[in-house]
Amino acid sequence: MTEKNKILVAATPYFIAEQSVPEQDRYVFAYTITIVNEGTVPAQLLERHWLITDSNGKIQEVRGEGVIGEQPYLKPGESFRYTSGAILETPVGTMQGQYTMRSDEGDDFAASIPQFTLSIPRTLH
Repeated sequence: MTEKNKILVAATPYFIAEQSVPEQDRYVFAYTITIVNEGTVPAQLLERHWLITDSNGKIQEVRGEGVIGEQPYLKPGESFRYTSGAILETPVGTMQGQYTMRSDEGDDFAASIPQFTLSIPRTLH
């Protein structure tokens, strides 16, 4: 990834207790993603690819167009924020992945989504 195609991705996860049913191994999490174009060329998010892993090692792979039904177009310095969710069978898990971006110059490139932890409160110290 060159400096012209530089996308920063940050995640803020949180547990949704009112939608979770621990006795049925259902743990619901939401996460807010912020995507910032720190490069010098406008780019559009085309696709997402997620790996969601629970603490039993079960991996859910999610691929699709855009995010929350959108394919945001970001000029240099612009950001896009959205909230989505994941359901795990364990109280702790991780998410990571990448977005496929396309610059105005026609280059496709990957924007990495750093791994983050999904955890019910007071589970990890």
